[in-house]
Amino acid sequence: MRRSMIARVVGALVALAALASACGSADDSAGADGEFSGTLMIGAIPDQDGEILARNYGKLADYLSDEIGMEVEFQPVTEYDGAVTAFKVGALDLVWFGGLTGVQARLEVDGAEAIAQRNIDAEFTSVFIAGTDTGIEPVDDIAGLSVLEGRRFTFGSESSTSGRLMPQSFLSQAGVGLDSFAGEPGFSGSHDQTIALVEAGTFEAGVLNSQVWEARLVEGAFDESRVRVIFETPPYYDYHWVARPEIDAGLRQAIVDAFTRLDPAVPEEAEILSFFGAESFITTESSNYDQIEAVGREIGKITD
Repeated sequence: MRRSMIARVVGALVALAALASACGSADDSAGADGEFSGTLMIGAIPDQDGEILARNYGKLADYLSDEIGMEVEFQPVTEYDGAVTAFKVGALDLVWFGGLTGVQARLEVDGAEAIAQRNIDAEFTSVFIAGTDTGIEPVDDIAGLSVLEGRRFTFGSESSTSGRLMPQSFLSQAGVGLDSFAGEPGFSGSHDQTIALVEAGTFEAGVLNSQVWEARLVEGAFDESRVRVIFETPPYYDYHWVARPEIDAGLRQAIVDAFTRLDPAVPEEAEILSFFGAESFITTESSNYDQIEAVGREIGKITD
């Protein structure tokens, strides 16, 4: 993202935060024609390339606007923690979070609720990858992750559920702590960058979410002869939409209905589902992420 664009984003967030602190950013009242009025500000953790996110969330915003009868605007952020902060201060009303950031956001905002997730998020997984020239062979179980001890290793973002939180928990079960690697573990910042760093040999191994891995594999975005999967983790709950409490029950239900109505038989809607790597969206509830909260507290990412 160009510096000028970043500056505009930061400025917009500051302005929105100031407005939200006074009255909230979404006016969810119904107009005379039965449609909701105001602007719904949506956001997402920056887990992929910024241009890809801006393009696809723009399409989603247009779809939601048509479905719920109010203006919807996508506001990008450049860091995982930035998405949590923007949600906390009311600059964003509805955010696509990973498991950890979703829990963090709900703990910061009383009354915030998880409302929808992809069909794949009830059994999400991460993949550990390694350079093919490192001598690291695929393993069959969590205990086998001990092969990563003494290796140069990178996670994704420090606040990523699939790129750090759950993988660190699985590594711990294998007896591999953060001090077990060759030097400090890396934090690439995104799943795409994790692949790139392992492919380039900067790190011998890394971990990322399985959906991004599969999508980039299909796209031919990396050289398969240089990097491969060595282990896929057990499943866990992950990504989900979280709504601020100012979004009343009627608007919240309209948003959930819009997501669950996405139809793969409609080309424009199929494109949105394809971006999310999902066949459909389903309803969810905050209690589904209790395991994520427990692991977050265990590794010190949640301290309150």
